[in-house]
Amino acid sequence: MLSLVVILLLSYLIGSVPASLWISKHFFKIDIRKYGSGNVGATNAFRILGWKAGLLTTLVDAGKGIFAAGIVASIRLDDLPAGFAAWEVEMIVRLLAGVAAVAGHMFPLYAGFKGGKGVNTAAGALAAITPLTIVIVTIVFIVVLLQSRYVSLASILAALAFPSVVAIRKFVFHVDAMDMSLLIFGGFLALVIVFAHRNNIKRLLNGTEKRILSFKPHGSRLENQ
Repeated sequence: MLSLVVILLLSYLIGSVPASLWISKHFFKIDIRKYGSGNVGATNAFRILGWKAGLLTTLVDAGKGIFAAGIVASIRLDDLPAGFAAWEVEMIVRLLAGVAAVAGHMFPLYAGFKGGKGVNTAAGALAAITPLTIVIVTIVFIVVLLQSRYVSLASILAALAFPSVVAIRKFVFHVDAMDMSLLIFGGFLALVIVFAHRNNIKRLLNGTEKRILSFKPHGSRLENQ
């Protein structure tokens, strides 16, 4: 049990790293929470700080999930809870580590518990567990983004696509690695991400959601706000 507690705590602390906030303060001498949507996620970083900072934020946020589910989840200080096959326990622990990292991103200790929406961190965690599924989900995200120019819509549909792809691979193609726990946790994360986008959904329905028009630096916005 000690191993699980340490894994969850470290994963949460890693997930709490507010990449865009630290980048904005260190390189741009501003607090990104005071600009744009006020969110510390990658989308606001792209809009306010430019594509380079946005890309760096995306990589760090995804890296938090990869590190938590791929490395931190391997810590063993004592025996993990019994009752399941060894491979099932490993899968559940990795998924829990990913959930803890997403929780840290959404409610970061280092940023007043006000963080991003967890899409990139969740994608990173799940990429460490089932990379092919994430490749398919990423394609869904890119296609929807290019067609609609709505990051929120692309994020929501990609989140919902994950458990759908897992279910298809498990029940249609009978891929052994697609465990039920992966489907359950994938569905849970999808619901969390959709809930985090509830205000975006309202704006999408009302036609007031902002589109991404360009990934060029928006220095003029910083000067005008």
